[in-house]
Amino acid sequence: MKRHMHTVLPLLFWETMKISLLQVNTVVGDLTGNADRIAAGVREASRYRPDLIVAPELSLIGCPPHDLLLQTGFVKKSLAVLEDLAADLSGAPPVLLGFAEPNLSGTGRPLFNAAALLRDGEVRETFRKTRLSRNIPDEERYFEPWTGTPQVLRIGRRAIGVSIGDEIWRGGPMPEVIVNLSASPFVAGAQSLREESLSRIAKSHRVVIARVNLVGGNDDLVFDGRSSAFSADGTMVARGAAFAEDLVNVDLALPSLQAVAPDDVEPESEIWRALVLGTRDYVHKCGFTSVHLGLSGGIDSSLVAAIAVEALGPENVLGVLLPSPYTSAESIEDARELAENLGIRVECVPISQIMKAFDGALSDLFAGMRRDATEENLQARIRGTVLMALSNKFGSMLLSTGNKSEAAVGYCTLYGDTAGGLSVIGDLPKCMVYRICRWLNRKHPVIPERVLEKPPSAELRPGQTDLETLPPYDLLDAILYRYVDCSESPEEIIAAGYPAENVYRVIQMVHSAEFKRRQAAPGLKVSGRSFGVDWHMPIAAKPWWR
Repeated sequence: MKRHMHTVLPLLFWETMKISLLQVNTVVGDLTGNADRIAAGVREASRYRPDLIVAPELSLIGCPPHDLLLQTGFVKKSLAVLEDLAADLSGAPPVLLGFAEPNLSGTGRPLFNAAALLRDGEVRETFRKTRLSRNIPDEERYFEPWTGTPQVLRIGRRAIGVSIGDEIWRGGPMPEVIVNLSASPFVAGAQSLREESLSRIAKSHRVVIARVNLVGGNDDLVFDGRSSAFSADGTMVARGAAFAEDLVNVDLALPSLQAVAPDDVEPESEIWRALVLGTRDYVHKCGFTSVHLGLSGGIDSSLVAAIAVEALGPENVLGVLLPSPYTSAESIEDARELAENLGIRVECVPISQIMKAFDGALSDLFAGMRRDATEENLQARIRGTVLMALSNKFGSMLLSTGNKSEAAVGYCTLYGDTAGGLSVIGDLPKCMVYRICRWLNRKHPVIPERVLEKPPSAELRPGQTDLETLPPYDLLDAILYRYVDCSESPEEIIAAGYPAENVYRVIQMVHSAEFKRRQAAPGLKVSGRSFGVDWHMPIAAKPWWR
């Protein structure tokens, strides 16, 4: 864990106060492992002699815990681990960390999203979350909001307000120092808004804010860290690393020796780092060390391969070519060039003979019927079967290479190109895939130029392109953004200038593909509304817009 030394403008000229923010990467359900990670951070922070050490929201149990919270044995064990951690840190400064506290009132939901104060070897106090949020999926399913008295922690003569998650944004009377325990997932473009809001709150209330945020990937969520501190005049005076563990030590009274970890909020840079971290953590936390993917010579598989190499190293990534009779020589050349640029191993498994075997097995049943999407989908399903066989045989995770635009309208084959353990770019619209690839090539050219220029195609029949089935991607992505991300109605989208025929067709495709998305691999969330944690649509439903 890196350590940054930061100071804040004077709180009280005659009194010092130091706070250490533990920006840790925890694993959901790994109670003893998470306790060990927190303890290691506390011991490192203790060298700085802080008055208070703060770890993120739900850091003891990992976030998001989902229905583990309904397992009474899990909650009971977490409390035992918490007690053991308190005893283990008996000689350390006070530690504030997030956990799940049973609600013993007999009314409401079974738990509080809470923070425990560990001091002198014991759990001395608890502080409960008053405002549940969207950041933690289905939080209202498990946690009861606290409605009691204001939560103030006293360290010596100092009163410190304790807030958890979105409570920091609610305003109202505040003490002179606020610490905030957060588990706020990454969303592209949100960091600047967060920092502006925290600065405004600090300045308007004349309060010092120290916020610690979780870091790491857990399932489809990526937590970006970037823990921060703001002085009472609204100046950011501390910031932890983005997408990496960090220890941020903040002095609230010493003269300014300020340092803020560098950051880059360019969308392509943010999303790239989020996907790299999310892929690395998902693969490793699921117990895998290597991955493989189908290389088609197209833009999507090229980007997924580049992300996998950055996340896991080229020695742990295998590219698989699966040419059919319709695969162009150029696509094979592009895939091999990409693999050479990335330094990954390539294997080739032609599927022509397998296709003939399927055709022969089905010939009597399909006699007299013309070839259509059935045979095209068989190609994708053959590829998916081969790729999953490699996963079974070699213990490697298969990465799915579909993007958000395709998933939205069902331009994918169930049990074919949707197969895999993780959909790396499943929350990236097609146009953003191109943007990130071009951004990546400006830094270090790895994706063949022809991949960026040729018309997208699944190559399931001679001369096929995506435009035969879909609107142009710039139009498709714009309609999808308004409908999926912004929840605009068809009438609102049409009023904004989009062709009615395209709007209604796209929306119909979105809802017709719901059954496919329910069976697809989990995808890493980077947008404001992903098809994973943010989208809950019925499958058997009548089109309401008609």
